[in-house]
Amino acid sequence: MLRGLVMAVGILATTVCTSASQPPQAPARATFDAARAFEHLRAQVAIGPRPAGSTGIRQTRAYLTRQLTAMGLTVQEQPFVATTPLGPVEMVNLITVLPGRRPERILLTGHYDTKLYKDIVFVGASDGASSAALLVELARVLKDQPQEFTYEFIWFDGEEAMVEWDIDTDSTYGSRYYVQAAQKAGALARIKAMVLVDMIGHRDLQIERDSHSAPWLTDIIWSAARRLGHGQIFRDVTTTIEDDHVHFVRAGIPSVDIIDLNHFIARGHWHTASDDLAAVSERSLQIVGDVLLAALPDIEKHIAR
Repeated sequence: MLRGLVMAVGILATTVCTSASQPPQAPARATFDAARAFEHLRAQVAIGPRPAGSTGIRQTRAYLTRQLTAMGLTVQEQPFVATTPLGPVEMVNLITVLPGRRPERILLTGHYDTKLYKDIVFVGASDGASSAALLVELARVLKDQPQEFTYEFIWFDGEEAMVEWDIDTDSTYGSRYYVQAAQKAGALARIKAMVLVDMIGHRDLQIERDSHSAPWLTDIIWSAARRLGHGQIFRDVTTTIEDDHVHFVRAGIPSVDIIDLNHFIARGHWHTASDDLAAVSERSLQIVGDVLLAALPDIEKHIAR
């Protein structure tokens, strides 16, 4: 009996010593949750149309700010008055910064306004709500993860034309203002990459390479998509898209536009009343979120060379 007791004590001591010698496990990394992102999308659609300068976009801005501050993040407003064919319109970009070990920045961006229409109720489930929702969820995932570079999230106001699209005079008001302000402040040099998401909620997602986008950024993201088994969604087809990233490209900042435009047009959803909840899916948000998270470490490595 005594021998059995001694053996038991020895086994217990060994177990305790072994457990004590094990290094503490690192907390599990957060993962992209498409259900959360879809709820952010749904909340924006519930507000209704959200064109720049409207009551709807002010409510959307308040909603996005509440979600981000509830995560412990600080939201900066970048207000400006845009000169539009309909006269001056007050607009506001929203910005959240996640500090990294280095001050150089990677921008993660999208727009949160919808196209102005008087004859249809346009709620922009994919074209407006999907990009804004995805960025909120990406901020949640990345906020507690140590990063080499500083991440800056930007929700652009006024991407849509007030009357008729023109990249220089009637559209992309928020991104144009941001670049101009950064130029005046001498802050462009610290921006090392700009990633734009737009119209990424379509349930039948088809994303094509954009010719304005930096080839190395596009290659990294499309390679990540292939690794994750999404090569049929991130297609090796090249198109040309005018979007918020163009002003950054012109300023010499490597940029990429992740957008489903041509396929969305072909399906009859672009700038129509059918861009509603029935046209979007959690799965599409999950795919784009996962691909971006898989690509960011390689983007950082490329910049750090």
